[in-house]
Amino acid sequence: MKYYIIAGEASGDLHGSNLMKELKKKDANAEFRFWGGDLMQEQGGTLVKHYRDLAFMGFIEVVMNLRTILKNIDHCKQDIVKFQPDCVILIDYPGFNLRIAEYVKALNTKVFYYISPQIWAWKQNRVHKIKKVVDKMFVILPFEKDFYKKFEVEVDFVGHPLIDAIENERKEQPTFEDFVRTNDLTKKPIIALLPGSRKQEISTMLPIMLSVVKDYPNHQFVIAGAPSQDESLYRPFLKDNSISVIFGKTYDILQQSEAALVTSGTATLETALFQVPEVVCYKGSFVSYHIAKQLIKVKYISLVNLI
Repeated sequence: MKYYIIAGEASGDLHGSNLMKELKKKDANAEFRFWGGDLMQEQGGTLVKHYRDLAFMGFIEVVMNLRTILKNIDHCKQDIVKFQPDCVILIDYPGFNLRIAEYVKALNTKVFYYISPQIWAWKQNRVHKIKKVVDKMFVILPFEKDFYKKFEVEVDFVGHPLIDAIENERKEQPTFEDFVRTNDLTKKPIIALLPGSRKQEISTMLPIMLSVVKDYPNHQFVIAGAPSQDESLYRPFLKDNSISVIFGKTYDILQQSEAALVTSGTATLETALFQVPEVVCYKGSFVSYHIAKQLIKVKYISLVNLI
């Protein structure tokens, strides 16, 4: 079969890569074309566009980049028509993916949605569009099945893919001594900093996280670098040379940490699954914050609290 997969963020790239890995086991002739990242690319197929070129956060930022977003949507539609997939698989990323779902449905191509948009938090009216344009929704949070049932939408609860990913990581856990030696760290206890995966997120959140460093002289702070970003993005914020940025080892960092500061998102759940105490952080623009206050219908921004 020919699969067209769309993931617009780092977490979507992770989940998309695991999905592709499992699909290849079921379908030896699987052919993939996708929007995603490095992890999905490792599974083979053709990467159309990297998620680092797609991620815009905040209401104002989306408006400012609207022309780019609309061009990407048009390009995606044309690319799907050219590829003629047997099905399209959408991973979260609702602002983009729901537009694509509507278009693909009109082509009489099957639309599967893996990992529901967080419509239970805001924009609940999107459930009506999902009911209309998505052939099957696969949800990963336990309360989502009941949420959709209220709107007479049958979904499959498949469990959270992070649980499997983290179980596999636990089997290969390095000792603290090996970890600090390999990464040129001191033997002080570690506090992990996870400032997000988007440039805009990192630039906003990292200075706030680093502001607490002076209050913990008996600890060392280690930044989990986002796989889609370069070390040069982090360096301007690091006046203290004792702070390390380590790429590709987020789970190793968490396994060795006493605590963490984490930007709201999938990383909060990853941190909790490693049983690391965390403070969940987020900051948007003044306007975005006040718009969100009016629209968001849940009490918490952290997935951990919501679950």
